[in-house]
Amino acid sequence: MCGIAGLFSLRGKPVSEDEVQAMCDAMVHRGPNDDGYYAAPEVVLGMRRLSIIDVAGGHQPVHNEDGSVWVVFNGEIYNFTGLRGLLERQGHRFYTSTDTEVIVHLYEQYGESCVDKMRGMFAFALWDERRKTLVLARDRLGIKPLFYTVVDGRLAFGSELKAVLQLPELGRRLNWSSVNHLFSAMCTPSSESIIEGVHKLKPGHILTASARHGVQVRQYWDVEFDPDYGKSEQYFIERLRDLLEDSVRLRLISDVPLGAFLSGGIDSSSVVATMARLSSGPVKTFSIGFPDEDYDELKYARQVAQKFGTDHHELVIDPNVLTLIDDLAWYLDEPFGDSSAIPTYMVSKLAAEHVTVVLSGDGGDELFAGYDRYIKEQNERLLAKIPYPIRKVAGFAGSLLPEGIKGRNFLRHLAFDGADRYFDANILFRDFEKASLFEADAYEVIRTEDPRGIWRCFVQNGNLHWLSSLQYMDIKNYLPNDILTKVDRMSMAHSIEARVPLLDHKFVEFAATIPPELKLNGKTSKYIFKKAMEGILPNEILYRPKRGFAIPLGRWFRGQLSSYVRDLLLSRTSRQRGIFRKPYIERLIEMNDRGRPLDLQLWTLITFELWCRRFIDEGAFCRSVPAAARRNFRPRVERARAHEAGGAAVECA
Repeated sequence: MCGIAGLFSLRGKPVSEDEVQAMCDAMVHRGPNDDGYYAAPEVVLGMRRLSIIDVAGGHQPVHNEDGSVWVVFNGEIYNFTGLRGLLERQGHRFYTSTDTEVIVHLYEQYGESCVDKMRGMFAFALWDERRKTLVLARDRLGIKPLFYTVVDGRLAFGSELKAVLQLPELGRRLNWSSVNHLFSAMCTPSSESIIEGVHKLKPGHILTASARHGVQVRQYWDVEFDPDYGKSEQYFIERLRDLLEDSVRLRLISDVPLGAFLSGGIDSSSVVATMARLSSGPVKTFSIGFPDEDYDELKYARQVAQKFGTDHHELVIDPNVLTLIDDLAWYLDEPFGDSSAIPTYMVSKLAAEHVTVVLSGDGGDELFAGYDRYIKEQNERLLAKIPYPIRKVAGFAGSLLPEGIKGRNFLRHLAFDGADRYFDANILFRDFEKASLFEADAYEVIRTEDPRGIWRCFVQNGNLHWLSSLQYMDIKNYLPNDILTKVDRMSMAHSIEARVPLLDHKFVEFAATIPPELKLNGKTSKYIFKKAMEGILPNEILYRPKRGFAIPLGRWFRGQLSSYVRDLLLSRTSRQRGIFRKPYIERLIEMNDRGRPLDLQLWTLITFELWCRRFIDEGAFCRSVPAAARRNFRPRVERARAHEAGGAAVECA
């Protein structure tokens, strides 16, 4: 596990190792054990390494036999031993035992199609000296991040946005389309960042760059939902068990201590149960709880830990944990509306005291239809049978009612169909709410692009079953932009690697062949997964009501953190940005105080404000580095900029 960064000259502009070293220093938390660089006239590759496999000999960048191909790599190739044997039989010679070296020889043998051979999570940058071509690639599901930008004749890339922001020529201007997406879906979109001009390489995509052909991006993988109605339920149960065991076994390969996140839900519990069966000793498990019983699930985690004899560790968190949210803004890298980042940060902190690698249960809800919103959509499809003229009148009547009046949103909602109905039921701020939230000038900018277009293209995807359409949309959007972003950033904040067995691409491809009726069976979500785990996990775990990784944030905002919310969101600093309307912010706070659940809306506003202070406000970037990272942070580019301006050097000490 690493952080990677680099520069490539598209039009003869110089690149320097010093610049790339500054980019890597900004994300030293991703790789505290080692750093390494490769420099050529056209390109510089850099990395920070968290040593997992071949701890002593796996220094990066890694090259081929004659030094014509170089790579820096973030992730794990779980089938690297088999690939290595294949490549050695084809005549390739290895000088390390690391999985990274497999990439350069695969590229020699298969070119850009090398990614088709890899089973794992990865983001890598490869320099082909003979072709004078840079290749960037990201894994199929988007487990590992990769940002890039083309500015002033150079292509820059990095595992985190803050690495790219080290370049002084890149202006820190908001991408208003991404702002709109953030306040709709709690995160930025798959292909764009919150900064104008900085893109994300989408999951399952490859980028090639050369002075001759410029920058080209293509997709190399996609999941296809093709239900196999010719197979029996028992076939899917047995195949699911086999593939889960195979996926977990591959992810137990490690030269450093390993454990698992355990929430007590079916996904993480299934991973832990499989680990326990495959491991020679007790599995180390880590769980987070809350003093508030409505949100605390520790009793379920304890039940699983006891059944499988794990070495179990727990941490109970309370509102005082929010003293850490300034640091969260740094590690999250972008504004982020999913408040479950808080417990993910804390459980990662707990795990880092004992292990370097953890397995998580993420992905099960997307693959097996575990979200409550799928059940809700199933129910709401019945509303579509009401004649449209009646629903349209109801929607108009609802729009006339004052905001906050009971029944208003239900009446409005009746007027929607298809993708628009699903979007309206799951959006953070609706259009009319954004018109009240944003100042007039800001609203005029963000309204030019409707984020619903992204949803519609998936929900109305050909002849797919409606449930498969929603799952596909979540796999392409919600999973990489929210769930996997959260897990990657919060685990890397504590320099631990999170592996995701349920997102092995072979497991994902198999899940896409399961008929939707075996995923959402009546009101039973994850039906086939639960049937597969019967006899392995207790029924109390399999069939208990789903809670998700929620926290009592709304109650905290009404209690101990009430003054914090007001002081931050209504501060002079926030108001002077000219983005949000003060009266509407006050109204949101007041409605939350009266018990209306607006914690995610407020949390998104909080993370946006904190992110602006960290990354946009003049002179704040260096001073805001968390203390844990500051001692390793050497912003050479910032110092150079200050020197050129005739000012004092910016120091982080």
